[in-house]
Amino acid sequence: MVGLLAFPGTEDTARAAGGAYVVDDVEIGKPGDCKVESWVQAASNHDFAAVTSPACVVNLGIPVEVGAQFQRSRSGNAWTTAAGPKAKINIIPVETGRIGVGLAGAVSWNLSNGGHLGNLIYVPLTYQLNDSFRINLNGGWSYDAVARLSYAYWGAGFEWNFVKPVTLIGEVFGLYGNLPAVEEDEAPSPRAIREPRAQLGLRFTPQQSFDIDLIYGHNIGGENAHWMTLGLNVRF
Repeated sequence: MVGLLAFPGTEDTARAAGGAYVVDDVEIGKPGDCKVESWVQAASNHDFAAVTSPACVVNLGIPVEVGAQFQRSRSGNAWTTAAGPKAKINIIPVETGRIGVGLAGAVSWNLSNGGHLGNLIYVPLTYQLNDSFRINLNGGWSYDAVARLSYAYWGAGFEWNFVKPVTLIGEVFGLYGNLPAVEEDEAPSPRAIREPRAQLGLRFTPQQSFDIDLIYGHNIGGENAHWMTLGLNVRF
C-alpha cells in the first residue's frame, strides 16, 4: 500500500476487505488456502503504484497467514521497487454481535539498493453487526526507516454488502507523529498530525474465487492528491 506497510487479507469473499484497502479485518483462511491480491493506482499529481501480494495460510501450531508484497511506485520523478514479508494471525474469531481480534505485521525493503524502508505491526478489530455489515478498527506502530521516525498508526472502516454481489467499502486511516524534515539536515517538522487519508470503493464478486475493486482515494500516501485504483483479488 502506498505510504503504509499495511496488508489486509481474509477468507471471506464479498464482505472481505483486503486488496488495495488499508484498514484490515481480523480473519484469515484455513490452512492451505491461498490468494493473490493485485492492484494499480494512479494519482492526480501523476504518482503511480502497481502492487501484487500473494499469501497462503499455513499451520505453525496455529493458522498463520504468511505472504509478501511487491510494489513498483513513482513519487514525483523517483521510481522505487519495494518488497517484504507479511504475516497475520486470528486471536479471537469474529461472531455476529461480538468483537474479533487479530495481530499482523510487515517489513519492507528497497530492492534497488537493499535499504530498509520500514516496519508495521498492528492489532485489527472487527465487529460483525449482521450478515451484511461489519466495522473494522486498526491500531499499531509504524516505523519509517528512511526518515528514522516512528508513528502511531490508526484506521477505521466499514464493509456493507448491500446487494449481492456488490460490497461498498469505506475507510479512513493515518499516522500520528512528527513529520520528516523538509531538508535532510533540518530537524523534524514541529507538526504532529498527518492529515487523514481515505478511500471509498465498490467490490464486485461475480464468483467466490475472485473479486474486482474500483476505488477512489484521497491523500492515501500523504501527498494530498486524488487516487483511482483498479484491483483484482483471486483466491484458490
